Amino acid sequence: MARSSLPGRLPRGPFSPDFWRSPLRGTWFTSVLGVVLLFGITVLFVTGLVSYAAYNPDLSPVNDRTPGKGILGFYLFSWPTDPPWLYRLTQGVHVTLGLGLVPVLLAKLWSVLPKLFTLPPARSVTHALERISLLLLVGGALFEFVTGILNIQLDYVFPGSFYPLHFYGAWVFFGAFLAHVVLKAPAAFRNLRRMRRGEDEEPDEDLTAARPDPPTVTRRGALGLVGGGSLLLLATSAGRSFDGPLRRTAVLTPHGGTEPGSGPGAFQVNKTAEYAGIRPDDTTEEAWRLTVTGRTGTVRLSRAELLAMEQHDADLPIACVEGWSTSGQAWRGVRLRDLAALVGHDEPAAVYVESLQAHGTWRDAALSAGQVADERSLLALSVNGADLTPDHGHPARVIVPAAPGVLNTKWVTRLTFGDL
Repeated sequence: MARSSLPGRLPRGPFSPDFWRSPLRGTWFTSVLGVVLLFGITVLFVTGLVSYAAYNPDLSPVNDRTPGKGILGFYLFSWPTDPPWLYRLTQGVHVTLGLGLVPVLLAKLWSVLPKLFTLPPARSVTHALERISLLLLVGGALFEFVTGILNIQLDYVFPGSFYPLHFYGAWVFFGAFLAHVVLKAPAAFRNLRRMRRGEDEEPDEDLTAARPDPPTVTRRGALGLVGGGSLLLLATSAGRSFDGPLRRTAVLTPHGGTEPGSGPGAFQVNKTAEYAGIRPDDTTEEAWRLTVTGRTGTVRLSRAELLAMEQHDADLPIACVEGWSTSGQAWRGVRLRDLAALVGHDEPAAVYVESLQAHGTWRDAALSAGQVADERSLLALSVNGADLTPDHGHPARVIVPAAPGVLNTKWVTRLTFGDL
């Protein structure tokens, strides 16, 4: 039955074909946006899984913020330490690309909005599957992008922990996305080929307005507007992955602007000592001790005793899940594998790291034996030629190549080597 054959019997509102009047909607416009999202969201999903693997969730329950993941953790692998900028790259791409795709996603959702209100709800099995996948796709996309952006902004207004919500939401969203691609990709690519040949697009009565309003912008102009919005978001967020003047361009994200403070410690931090509840009295030379436990027992070391041990240097960046990072800083301290040897681990073992941090998440973390074995993995005591500042983890902090920032524990008070 044609859409316009019963105009008087349909209610005025979104269920009426006459309600949707934009001349921009159509299969060509939707196909172009869909192809961009096909490649962009695939990259987002892969880099998101890589980010999850970087936390070594199979190593220890303390690192696993997604209990009960079951088969969804099939791809997990031991996170490498080379190249040292690996997490900086993958998570920077994940977050920056995600922000840049927001205008494309919103335009795509707007372009297919009439499909959510078509009657009857299902005209065939294929149509029913398409409608279900579309509902899951729209809901999943909004959930993933909203929670991701809130996490970037450090604004946790949603209930529950970000990690399991974003992880499970990603699988629901990507499953619906794959189903939608299988159903719609052939038509999308056909329309792009028709466009290149100068032919008319395939009609879609659920998208094309029955009685369109006069156009105020061409479809190519609308795509240019969407692309310009994406470039603007990229230009105002990508800078937080760099040092110096470029960071000042990241005006829409935390950790943009000028570097905090001045001197050797003038590079970005996530949590300050004050925020983490670090009391100055607990970090003095007299009060603070590092407790190291392993196969042969426990030793307690003062900062002076740590400084008396053989010191090593490592030039390593810091990169966080929110997408920001710094370039390599010149760290100096004791190798983790040397501390493991002090308590009977001649071969490097995994380590459970605890912090003086009084509250908040990630006050403890686990590192794999491979990470401990790397000669660049340090219990750092100084950076850029000066003692660590309180905000950078004084009296001592962990620094490991390619590890997410939260695994580079600050204000370390205890190291427990062995099976975790």
